Amino acid sequence: MENLIYIDPPLWPAHDTHFSHLVSDSSLAELHAFAAAAGIPDRAFDGDHYDVPERRFDDLVAAGAVPVEARILVRKLIASGLRIPARQRSKSLKVPLLNRWESIMPGHDALFLDLLDRWGEEHRRYHGRTHLLAVLEALDLLTDPADPPRTVLLAAWFHDAVYRGVAGQDEEESARLAEVRLSGTGLPPAEVAEVARLVLLTSDHRPEPGDDDGALLCDADLSVLGGEPEAYARYVAAVREDYAHVGDADFAAGRAAVVRHLLELDPLFHSQRARELWLDAARRNLRGELA
Repeated sequence: MENLIYIDPPLWPAHDTHFSHLVSDSSLAELHAFAAAAGIPDRAFDGDHYDVPERRFDDLVAAGAVPVEARILVRKLIASGLRIPARQRSKSLKVPLLNRWESIMPGHDALFLDLLDRWGEEHRRYHGRTHLLAVLEALDLLTDPADPPRTVLLAAWFHDAVYRGVAGQDEEESARLAEVRLSGTGLPPAEVAEVARLVLLTSDHRPEPGDDDGALLCDADLSVLGGEPEAYARYVAAVREDYAHVGDADFAAGRAAVVRHLLELDPLFHSQRARELWLDAARRNLRGELA
């Protein structure tokens, strides 16, 4: 049976256009070869497909891609065995993250792509795009039915934008990056400074009493602690991978210090809603890990 490349209609909005998906029914090697021959850049690859803009649709069909409905394309991809479930790969979060970015910073696509690349760096396991989306979703939970403040949302986007696994230094460099990159967006200087201040708070999660926005960001950043036991175990395993450059003994000592610090935080979560959502489970998880 002949192996084929499939493309669905350009229905997916982003960056002032619409996008199609390009997939193979047999192998990623075949898909990459087709994309390279068609001049599709590597950055358009998203784990099991290429995102291609509407303007390329006709010439890709002329090059041999078979046009099919979106539901048929998904079936072909599933049947091929190549499909990657959304939550199992960081790159799959590009569209939901883009939608969230455009709700607070429309027209700043270059900055979005820079941040997306940073959050998608290969050495990240826990501190990647899944964590970013989880923090943004936690902010939604904590402020519902209102929207989180823009400065808090931007601080979430920048809080691990620089990540090398060096506690304290990563937050300082992320805050400086926020100051530099946001200063050119037209954001008022006071808001830029506030974003940087909030980013720095994520180094120890100790906002001052009355710092509602700082408490909001810190609660959202630590929401992972209140997950179900299996989810918490995955978080701990991913953190270990983030620190793969550290030996087992040093990591165990350092991680134990972090867990003890978290257990000593009083409060661990600052808002009543965060305490209701996560506090009991977080204490159980942390005590279990330390034991």
